[in-house]
Amino acid sequence: MALTLVLGGVRSGKSARAEQLIGTGPVRYVATAPRPDGDPDLVARVAAHRERRPDSWATVETQDLRSVLSEGSAPTLVDDLGGWLAARLDAVGWDTPEKMTTELDGLVAAAAAYPGDLVLVSPEVGLSVVPATHAGRVFQDLLGTVNARLAAIADRAELVVAGIPVLLTGAALPGAVPDGAPLPAAAPVAAPAPSGPAAPALPPVELPPFDPGTDPLAFPQLSPPDPFVGREARDRQLELTKPAGSLGRVEQLGEWITACQGVCPPKQFERARIVVFAGDHGVAAGGVSAYPPEVTAQMVANIAAGGAAINVLAAQAGATVRVEDIAVAGDTREDLSRNKIRRSSGDIATTDAMSDEETIAAIAAGRRIADEEIDSGADLLVLGDMGIGNTTPAAVLVGALTDTEPVLVVGRGTGIDDNAWMRKAAAIRDGMYRARPHTGDPKALLRTVAGADLAAMAGFLAQAAVRRTPVILDGVVVTAAALVANDLAPGAASWWTAGHLSPEPAHALALRRLDLEPLLDLGLRLGEGSGAALALPLVRSAVAVLGEMATFDSAGVSGKSSD
Repeated sequence: MALTLVLGGVRSGKSARAEQLIGTGPVRYVATAPRPDGDPDLVARVAAHRERRPDSWATVETQDLRSVLSEGSAPTLVDDLGGWLAARLDAVGWDTPEKMTTELDGLVAAAAAYPGDLVLVSPEVGLSVVPATHAGRVFQDLLGTVNARLAAIADRAELVVAGIPVLLTGAALPGAVPDGAPLPAAAPVAAPAPSGPAAPALPPVELPPFDPGTDPLAFPQLSPPDPFVGREARDRQLELTKPAGSLGRVEQLGEWITACQGVCPPKQFERARIVVFAGDHGVAAGGVSAYPPEVTAQMVANIAAGGAAINVLAAQAGATVRVEDIAVAGDTREDLSRNKIRRSSGDIATTDAMSDEETIAAIAAGRRIADEEIDSGADLLVLGDMGIGNTTPAAVLVGALTDTEPVLVVGRGTGIDDNAWMRKAAAIRDGMYRARPHTGDPKALLRTVAGADLAAMAGFLAQAAVRRTPVILDGVVVTAAALVANDLAPGAASWWTAGHLSPEPAHALALRRLDLEPLLDLGLRLGEGSGAALALPLVRSAVAVLGEMATFDSAGVSGKSSD
């Protein structure tokens, strides 16, 4: 006998794939959905399924799967477990999902004991449309549980995406998944054990100190950039030797900078400073990135040495770069790790990213770094990120805070293939499950599903707003931290502008929530602050237009004719 589990999202082609796997001989086809009487669309779908089944197949319509799997040994296809679960919950009551425990146990046992070939079709809950209601959560929790239990005993498991089947090769975790628990992310194929002596254990990280008399989570009420000075800038735009509005968003950008500085015309930025926050993430061990985690420490050294893309772009834009090791797995230079919180954050698919104490220390570190830069003369800040796997917690934060389905926030990150994309989708789904109870509590949300680097970024962005210093945001990781920062310090977003739009789907969602329109759209997905650095010359140009361009009067140029 062979047990095969075929997973897929809505209209993915999972049923057609299951029919290929079961063969064309005599087959028992078990249809689990209730009869579609009264629903013409569903009647048509059922009819289409029936038409492609060979005449040699026998159809059984039932939700009693334990009984049907206890009879005979004919090749059997069950399509699908989503319809079966919905029908069974209708029977036992959606408010009492614990009554399904016996049925789930019975189904798994019956599938394991079936003596013939058995193919089970089931929706992959992270890739299906599930309403954000109590009933939707009950359904996805129970279906995720039974999928994981069946995958653990199956001889073969496939995930069908856009009609393309992909063999799932990750090893299932031992033991049954408890009902209602989030599923573990698919595990990567284990690498061979290294030969030779084990590397010495790294010493524990000592949390950087912060003023015990202050509360890092307490932010004063923020005031926005000066609206009266902003109005002066708009009036000045009308006096410059150009048609009103002819420079489009460059004019709006100049007005925003003027309001931030509180003086018209604005002053050109003298010390633009790019700060890159670096950190590793435990979820990267699940194969969600195209690069291994050790790249983070290597890139921190590269940035510190001036050899990264952000260094080149910063030099072109007239800015300098600082890189901070907040949660890199390995050790970095002492001057780069003064604010280090821990070595890598936890795997957010299965455990918290960090402790309460570490979360508070990370936010405090971000605030301290912002103060250091502003006290040293920085008049414009650019925030960047560096960390293998960091787009996964970023997507979890954005999905949770915008109430978006997991599959709609999953991006390609460093350029992952389809298998890694599916592992990432599973990790994001599980992270969002764990994030759901904490969306109204920024500290708890950061602790649970973010990471020390993202928490420090949130503190940095909030403190920059407290200090009335404008910030250019970079890509999806920085903007995910900005969502939380705006909850920590409501109104902070008025002190930020978005440097660019990343191809990561979560980025556009986060920018929309913050009501920020990106300055550039170049298909960038590097991170490091690169997109914001490319936008910096545009910001400087907006300042120069307001401050250096002649007025109609000073240039002796006639203004617009009056009618």
